[in-house]
Amino acid sequence: MPQSEEWDIVTGVGLTALGVAAGRALETERPDHLVSDPYAGAFVAAADAPVPVPGRFCDTRRLSAAAADLWTSLAAYLGVRSRFFDQYLMEAALGGIGQVVVAAAGLDVRAFRLEWPPGVELFEIDRATVLDFKDEVLGRCGARPRCGRHPVPADLRADWPTALRNAGFDPDRPAVWLAEGLLPFLPADAERRFFERIGQLSAPGSRLAAEHLEPDVRPVIEDPEYRDATRQLGVDIATLWHFEGKEHPSRLLTAAGWDVRSAPAPEIAAEYGRELPGLMARTAAHSRFLSAER
Repeated sequence: MPQSEEWDIVTGVGLTALGVAAGRALETERPDHLVSDPYAGAFVAAADAPVPVPGRFCDTRRLSAAAADLWTSLAAYLGVRSRFFDQYLMEAALGGIGQVVVAAAGLDVRAFRLEWPPGVELFEIDRATVLDFKDEVLGRCGARPRCGRHPVPADLRADWPTALRNAGFDPDRPAVWLAEGLLPFLPADAERRFFERIGQLSAPGSRLAAEHLEPDVRPVIEDPEYRDATRQLGVDIATLWHFEGKEHPSRLLTAAGWDVRSAPAPEIAAEYGRELPGLMARTAAHSRFLSAER
């Protein structure tokens, strides 16, 4: 990804953040929802997206059957993913870790929707355009954070550690890091640098959680039906995700002194009593939720 490339919430990579919010809006409407995001629908409504988005925000008859299926199955997957990372972050906070860092936060609203213990400081790293849009919508909704919240306007391709420290992050205190829906978008060098920087900022006792897609997912996302479905939703995932030259994040983290665990997404879904249907099930079969402790 060129350093000069720009995007906002309805273009390029930013549109994927809106898609994730749309998926959480669908999940929230389920009677058996695994997560409840009261602001996801407001983000979608405010964005004036150039492509159809799901639920009450558009008529899915405008989409092909494959694209409509992808929305539905994506929302189910996002429910599982969000619930897993919600629990991981909350367990870390209840265990005494007072700093939470959400990298490429997008329209994440964990600062607002989770019941954090006293003293938690949550840092959201993303581009200023994305954070400004989020703050504007949340302000109109009258939302109030349930912890200390620190937006960190920074590009993960630039010097985000300095921006994080300037926002009040203390590298001498343990932190819990979240990289949800981020790693596939990072080229090999950027991913290695991302983990190196986290290592430099992580005191003993720190924890980390990340979503990782195995490279053998490539035939799935390069399938013509799958690509056509994602293009109708405004992106071509096959052109945005990177696999070449990457070392498995478990090996990178283990070599840096982290104790790493890996959980297949379908197994986590089964633990929650959730089946992953449709097109997204083919992607989820290659998805792993990583957790690590230093």
